[in-house]
Amino acid sequence: MNKIISLFVAALVFTSCAKTFNVQGSSSISALDGSKLYLKALKDGEMKTIDSCDVVHGKFHFTGLLDTVCMANLYMGDEGIMPVVLEEGDIIVKLDNATQSVSGTPMNDSLYKFIDQHRQVTNRMNELSHRQSQMLLDGIDEDEIDRLLNKEAAQIAKEEDELVTKFIINNFDNVLGPGVFMMVTSQYRFPILTPQIEDIMSKATDKFKNDSYVSDYYQAAQENEARMNGMTDAPQPTSAQPAPQPVAPLTNVPKQ
Repeated sequence: MNKIISLFVAALVFTSCAKTFNVQGSSSISALDGSKLYLKALKDGEMKTIDSCDVVHGKFHFTGLLDTVCMANLYMGDEGIMPVVLEEGDIIVKLDNATQSVSGTPMNDSLYKFIDQHRQVTNRMNELSHRQSQMLLDGIDEDEIDRLLNKEAAQIAKEEDELVTKFIINNFDNVLGPGVFMMVTSQYRFPILTPQIEDIMSKATDKFKNDSYVSDYYQAAQENEARMNGMTDAPQPTSAQPAPQPVAPLTNVPKQ
């Protein structure tokens, strides 16, 4: 009997010491009521469901044991909605027609501060097309419009590149660096090398380089580069991503 009690007490102690994640969500989107949401993350090269729940009266809740901090994604069916860093603490997810956010824990706060900054830059780029239309209506010469807006577009693109690169570099050794790298590269039809990716990899730490997604992507991109440069017999670059995408492209997150 004493052995049984001892084992029971030990189990309670172990359980109390185990780290957990706790996601409390709310939504003002009535169409989501009754829908099933999933938390999925990349594991062993496959997207795995960590937890699922129904949206009831605009509320949903995920919880579970936390083996390690990881970048997950909130899904409805097969559609990725938004990234969520699963870490210890109370994670607050808010969904409405205007915005989507995750807060309450350090990495989620950092990620969504970055996403908000990126969205502001993207909105400035999108605004250029509206300004072009207005300038045409105002009778401004098309060549002058192109000169002005192309210069501004180049500056905004530079700011966006620097924002993303700096964030990844500052988070090389935690899940945010590889996670945002996934968002950036998921916009491409197949793995490619860009000046931005080359710059990131030239400065990368060993931990970042050895991340399974980063490593597989970079290897595939180098192979595709060799094919396109005629250095191998393969005629076309592979269109397959090195692994399933655990997050939506950065340009789509969060959805408006």
